[in-house]
Amino acid sequence: MRMSMLAIALILGASTPAGAADPYDIQVILPLTGSGAFIGLGQQQALQLAEKIVNAEGGIDGRKVHFVIHDDETNPQVSVQIASQLIASHPPVILGPSLSANCRAVLPLMNDGPVDYCYSPAINPEAGSYVFSASIQQEGLVETMIRYFHARGWKRIALIASTDATGQEGEKGADRAVALPGLTDMSIVERVHYNPKDAIIGAQIERVRAAAPQAVLAWTTGTPVGTVFKGLAQAGYDVPVGVGSGNVIYSFMRQYAGVLPKELYFSIDIGTARGDGLRLDPAVTAAKKKYVDAFQAIGLWPDTGSGTMWDATMIVVDALRRVGPDATPAKIRDAVAHLKNYSGVYGMYDFTAVPQRGISAKNAVMVRWNAAQSSFEAVSQAGGEELIER
Repeated sequence: MRMSMLAIALILGASTPAGAADPYDIQVILPLTGSGAFIGLGQQQALQLAEKIVNAEGGIDGRKVHFVIHDDETNPQVSVQIASQLIASHPPVILGPSLSANCRAVLPLMNDGPVDYCYSPAINPEAGSYVFSASIQQEGLVETMIRYFHARGWKRIALIASTDATGQEGEKGADRAVALPGLTDMSIVERVHYNPKDAIIGAQIERVRAAAPQAVLAWTTGTPVGTVFKGLAQAGYDVPVGVGSGNVIYSFMRQYAGVLPKELYFSIDIGTARGDGLRLDPAVTAAKKKYVDAFQAIGLWPDTGSGTMWDATMIVVDALRRVGPDATPAKIRDAVAHLKNYSGVYGMYDFTAVPQRGISAKNAVMVRWNAAQSSFEAVSQAGGEELIER
């Protein structure tokens, strides 16, 4: 649902002391419109499923949970406006936004709370802060991709990066990865950049082609990735392409089905990967089954947009159940910060070992898009080890 500033103000102004039977509202900021809507709409649907599961299991201290969703229109300024309005009512926790630029924009507002669990992996909150970041750190995902390329013998890499925060983080991650022990024989033979709003990048594609890379790393999120796919298709340039986890969205794949590279790889979480052969902790397998079954019940397969917010949301619910619905932001922060051995769909979380995130590149897996089966099939174990050729 899309909510205006006036609607938010009315909600905040109408708040009254909660009774035991009153729903427990958790405020969420998602991109339901704009270029990030393909992520936000899926996350909205996933939150509706999560709400049903949480409430079927007793809610929080007997109170039903209700996720109140606000549309930031994929605009960081709107994210700040919404967050500022919400903070004025002193909520203990806020979920979202979903995109890195929007998370970065609201991060300074959270210095003294509330707890904010950003649904993007592309920010790096300070240890001990009130801000947590979902999924695997961006540089860990890039490293997993580079290690996979290396294992395949693709050592000459071209980089296509958008000029926004996501592209910049991806480029930094690639530079870091090729300097790691065991990967120094890899080289970035060409790097090109483009504005996320560009519709045509033919000149950049020709520069990449001239460098004769063995694979291309195209690191950005959303419709700008579609621009890369269109550029490659229009140039008739066929080369293996690796893309970040933010694009592992079924609706996105359907939208660009006509221009997808023949060999298209993603560095993602174990929760979205499909196919046989993945070795997972039994508790993670159980969590993943429960998660997948919830989507299968409505005829869908979950993708990484859903998975990113799923674990983050359930971790916050778990913390609220342990410290109580009336806990302060500091108590909620500490409950998450000390959480260990939590089995999510992305793996076993340990926030004492990986502050503000709980999981690392050890939880990343490489997948290849199988157009015939419309699935993201695993081609590696978690961490990129023991490649599974398909």
